[in-house]
Amino acid sequence: MTAIPRGRTRRAALVSAACALAVTGAAVLTGCGGDDPDAGTNGVGKLSATAIQAKTRAAAKGAPAVRLSGTVVTSGRTYQLDMRLKADGGTGSVTSKGASFKLLRIGEQLYMKADADFWNQAGGQGGGDGGDAAGKLNGKYVKVPQGDPAYKKFSGFTDKAVLLDGLLTLHGTLATDGHHDDDGTRTIRISGDKGAGGSLDVSLEGTPYPVRLARAGGAGTLTFSDWGKDFAVAEPAKGETVDYGKQLPTS
Repeated sequence: MTAIPRGRTRRAALVSAACALAVTGAAVLTGCGGDDPDAGTNGVGKLSATAIQAKTRAAAKGAPAVRLSGTVVTSGRTYQLDMRLKADGGTGSVTSKGASFKLLRIGEQLYMKADADFWNQAGGQGGGDGGDAAGKLNGKYVKVPQGDPAYKKFSGFTDKAVLLDGLLTLHGTLATDGHHDDDGTRTIRISGDKGAGGSLDVSLEGTPYPVRLARAGGAGTLTFSDWGKDFAVAEPAKGETVDYGKQLPTS
């Protein structure tokens, strides 16, 4: 029988003691079976993809406010968004085809604000008095009538419930897709149909909020931040507001 060296026996005893302390302190040490990627997290990384999706959707729905930025492709057109949203309104900027404008919604009232170049391009779609309209609308908050096509087209960008409900849906069979790091935040990724149906990174720190979304079919990528951070939305001053009085000339 071969004798076990005394030094090796001592090291084994020390490792066993360290592992016992690690278990007691809810920590996992290298040398005790490997690093645990879920140690010290909110625990959602241990759940099924379906359960993770349910938790992150519930967290997003319950948050009073959020900021989202990135791209959304819809009806073959790409929109660059930087929006802050809450239940009773939203505000931010939208860029498409090199033209930028601001959106502001307070309750059911939607406003658009853009410079003369934007309105000139938009008015050019229909010809006529586009140049005159651009001068009147330049730098003003324009009230968008609810019956105007522009209202339906853009109000969704300012509606937290509608926008998140549509965006946070992955398509196909759900599965977890590993642990990741998003700008210093540990995340668990879930995907639909191995990524073809989109993927969503969910925070492993604190509340399991969505952090980053890659939409199915290359339809855009968005990041989410400032969950729960309130912000003010207020009616523009009367001198900053214009009633266009008919269908808006939007591109």
